[in-house]
Amino acid sequence: MLTETENPAVETAEAAKMASKPMTMIQALRSALDVVMARDPDVVVFGQDVGYFGGVFRVTEGLQAKYGKTRCFDTPISEGGIVGVAVGMGAYGLRPVAEIQFADYFYPASDQLVSEAARLRYRSAGDFTCPITVRMPCGGGIYGGQTHSQSPEALFTHVSGLRTVLPSNPYDAKGLLISAIACNDPVIFLEPKRLYNGPFDGRHDRPVVPWSKHAMGMVPEGYYTVPLESAAVFRPGNQLTVLTYGTMTWVAECAARETGIDAEIIDLRSIWPLDLDTIVASVKKTGRCVIVHEATKTSGFGAELSALVQEHCFYQLEAPIERVTGWDTPYPHAQEWAYFPGPDRVGAAFQRAMES
Repeated sequence: MLTETENPAVETAEAAKMASKPMTMIQALRSALDVVMARDPDVVVFGQDVGYFGGVFRVTEGLQAKYGKTRCFDTPISEGGIVGVAVGMGAYGLRPVAEIQFADYFYPASDQLVSEAARLRYRSAGDFTCPITVRMPCGGGIYGGQTHSQSPEALFTHVSGLRTVLPSNPYDAKGLLISAIACNDPVIFLEPKRLYNGPFDGRHDRPVVPWSKHAMGMVPEGYYTVPLESAAVFRPGNQLTVLTYGTMTWVAECAARETGIDAEIIDLRSIWPLDLDTIVASVKKTGRCVIVHEATKTSGFGAELSALVQEHCFYQLEAPIERVTGWDTPYPHAQEWAYFPGPDRVGAAFQRAMES
């Protein structure tokens, strides 16, 4: 049976010894599911079209043929039913991985996530746990319009008892998903769909770069984990700190490159619980902070990050904290790139932080 990782350093060292090959994020996620399903018969995968069809983005392709219809199966179009079944399975000892086809569709399952999954360990005084993983593609940049482009991560971080994860590359995606499935708490696993097939720097008018041409597209073929609650220093720097995650990690890197500002980019990876130590150490070093996310600004997760930086780094800050986000509107279809926080907007925030 899978268990929560006790020694992440050992797992990381073991991953370094494994044979690796180029994978897209889709392939890395599929590899994670394949590895854990082979190791633990209690892991089951289900959701809309995930069985025979292999999922709308083909993440689960081939799993039903390999593991059978009782371990990888389709469900009705009922998000509340999908998550409700997962909660029951988890309470009875299984480790279900449920897919919500788009993060925009999770709302009918809100009661099951908030009132059942997140509360089960607490209300039973530890007698029951809810080791479920709910996978959801999220974010824009694919012309999905207002109902296929949302980034609802802040809604999950507000709920005590839920963990929220959001990777930015194939290597992290596989390791984090394996860790999520092994976790005894419910994990919301958000997948930036613009990153499924390659890194995206926000320059939509340029050719797409495939993961096969990037170092982070090299993924170990076997079992390894990336610890939950661990941020990564995506790009070392000394002039300012960028706090971000998902697609915006790559946009921030592009902005740093184009402006020439020596920005230290922190890829949060685990949105909540948070690796606060890495954040604080970076901001205290640079004295400046820019927060970037794709979700709307008001009550977005950037507000929480800003409050934490102000609380823990007040005497080291040399400029006001900047936030670059989506606008406080539904995600538009016709004006995709006016809404998307691209490298121009991010770079302008870098300049303001440096000039203050």
